[in-house]
Amino acid sequence: MFDENVDKRTYAMKDGDLFRRLLAYAKPYWLQFIFVFVLLFVASYAITEQPLYIGQALDIVSVDGFDFSLIMNIVYRMILIIVIYNSFTYINTIILQRIGQSIIYTIRQEIFTHLENHDIAYLNSSPTGSFVTRVTNDTNILNEMFTSVIVSIIGSLFVIGNIIFKMINLDWRMALYVLITIPIIVVITFIFRIAARKAYRTQRRNRSKVNAFLAEHLGGMKIIQIFNQEKRKFDEFDELNTQLKYSFYKQILIFGIFRPAMYFMYIAAALIVFYVGGVSVITGLISVGVVVTMHAFVGNLFEPINQLAEVYNVLQSAFASAERIFGIMDTPPQIVDEEDGIELVEMRGEIEFKDVWFKYVEDEWVLKGVSFKVLSKESVAFVGATGSGKTTILSLIVRNYDIQQGEILIDGINIKRIKKSTLRRFVGQMLQDVFMFSGTIESNIKLLSKDITDNEMIEACKYVNAHQFIDKLDHKYQEPVRERGNNFSSGQR
Repeated sequence: MFDENVDKRTYAMKDGDLFRRLLAYAKPYWLQFIFVFVLLFVASYAITEQPLYIGQALDIVSVDGFDFSLIMNIVYRMILIIVIYNSFTYINTIILQRIGQSIIYTIRQEIFTHLENHDIAYLNSSPTGSFVTRVTNDTNILNEMFTSVIVSIIGSLFVIGNIIFKMINLDWRMALYVLITIPIIVVITFIFRIAARKAYRTQRRNRSKVNAFLAEHLGGMKIIQIFNQEKRKFDEFDELNTQLKYSFYKQILIFGIFRPAMYFMYIAAALIVFYVGGVSVITGLISVGVVVTMHAFVGNLFEPINQLAEVYNVLQSAFASAERIFGIMDTPPQIVDEEDGIELVEMRGEIEFKDVWFKYVEDEWVLKGVSFKVLSKESVAFVGATGSGKTTILSLIVRNYDIQQGEILIDGINIKRIKKSTLRRFVGQMLQDVFMFSGTIESNIKLLSKDITDNEMIEACKYVNAHQFIDKLDHKYQEPVRERGNNFSSGQR
């Protein structure tokens, strides 16, 4: 449900808005980008000189008794062009890859920090696999935009403009005939843009569903096997996997139509050159070298156009991923500290509920007008049927959720006035579901807190009768803990 709602909201984002937001991440690297663009312009200009040299060489050799030194001069120039182009391309690739990885690092940090500080209700509203997909897969796809898309777009436009200028300068009549194909290319690209975006959205959504299914069911495979549900779960996975497969098929079909259409336009432009150029050669208006040069220009013209098509394919994929990432980052936490929130130095531990009403979902109240008071150092037990709200009360005390009506006071202070970090530092919870992080026993007990000494850790373990079995392990408190603590029994966890 959450995925669909987010997708519907983010689909309203315009390409220009997405592009501007993504470019904001590139702003700290603007000097590197300027250097890359300078190298790109020089390399692009040099490579577009090749067709002119080829035409000149052809005209030279077509004359009896031509000067071979002129041919060698052209060869040397072309070698120089190739060296410049490849050297500058190599330098650009290294710089852009470094920039791209730095930007993606920043985006991953931001989205993880955002999720880390979000509400429990929000995190529970979507499968974990969906969030994992956005932090990993979607950010990886954005890397292509910063390492190739931006530079390719600017470079391709420069090459196209440079070639058109040289074509007109070489033979403006033939150039105008060739440029008739440009408006048709623009129309084809516009249609492709609309179809490709829809296909990428569907593909991203289906991939997220598959990842969410795998994350949930691989973690619960023991339960699936206990209840002999392998066949049913396989059928569910097969349905999701089939949807993902066909979404890829649709994307391939769209791009498979687009590329041949572009190639057809290239053939049409080449035929125009040969027809118009052939007539001009017969009538003596131009030389054969001009026709060959113009044909080479047409090839060079459609090469960046095809690159733009490839880049546009990546760009649509990046925009689809950006929509999903910004869909998370644009959803602010509902439980936030007040601007003048109180930072407690100590807490006596007096807890009071005053006419508290709370619900997880609309019209399904879990707590209705609950009122009680627990004095400092007093022990209280809540007894009730499953689902009556015992665990909910503990979650409300540390503001995992906010109540709809009433007040919760700690030491006479409304907990909404107390900073969450302070509240959760003084109030500890022993959860029903034990969760252990990969690491060691020590890291799971201390949770990387430098304030807890080894002696305090050992004393705490002795208090809960855990020290006895920990002390028998090979590495004692440095014993490795695998994912979710699956190398320990339920009782040990």
